[in-house]
Amino acid sequence: MFGKKILGIDVGGSGIKGAPVEIAGGKMLTERYRIPTPADAKPDDIAEIIGQIVKYFNWRGPVGIGFPAAIRDGVALTAANIHKSWIGTHIPTLVKRVAGVNSAAINDADAAGLAEMRFGAGQDKSGTVMVITVGTGLGTAMFFNGTLFPNTELGHIEMQGKDAEKYASDFTRKNEELDWADWAGRFNEYLITIEKLFWPRMIIVGGGVSKKHEKFFQYLNINAELVPAQLRNEAGIIGAAVWANQLRV
Repeated sequence: MFGKKILGIDVGGSGIKGAPVEIAGGKMLTERYRIPTPADAKPDDIAEIIGQIVKYFNWRGPVGIGFPAAIRDGVALTAANIHKSWIGTHIPTLVKRVAGVNSAAINDADAAGLAEMRFGAGQDKSGTVMVITVGTGLGTAMFFNGTLFPNTELGHIEMQGKDAEKYASDFTRKNEELDWADWAGRFNEYLITIEKLFWPRMIIVGGGVSKKHEKFFQYLNINAELVPAQLRNEAGIIGAAVWANQLRV
């Protein structure tokens, strides 16, 4: 017998994915449904895809949305790997207009972090824990004794004269055709920088690259305990649903 269910949606730079989530156990109830992110990623275009996902699941209940931006009170304050016209957009209002459902929005890395801390690698971990999602960009979520400090956006600190995510993301690895050892050298530089700033007890590496951690973890050398995410690509969907439940959408 399943308990409360919320549709979780993860908006990424390359794809928009969704699935119903059973909140108490943090389990996706179906395979995720994915639609490629449109090239310009403008508000109405992405909202339309969210509407398609809602329709695909014939969903009438609450929706949680993980979004690649700093989010405060449902408003996008930044726009990473999406169109700049998102800045200042109140996401739940837009989604209600286009898709007809009530929703809550949270930074995508924060969503993944919530899922990992509640149901994954960060369960019962005290002190400072960082979750770093590695994909199109570098997303970060920071927790202290299990409490989220939102919108850290540490993928945008400067490294080698550019945003860190332009230097050490998985997209950059693929785009520059770096082998795992060379890319891991860059990623380790990033981890060392994060460690010098926050001295976390644990760093959880998530995103799509986490399922290939055996290819690069041996090249990483930091003081914090380093572990792969357990929920991997499902974390953003699950965490977005958890967030909507916390806000009682």
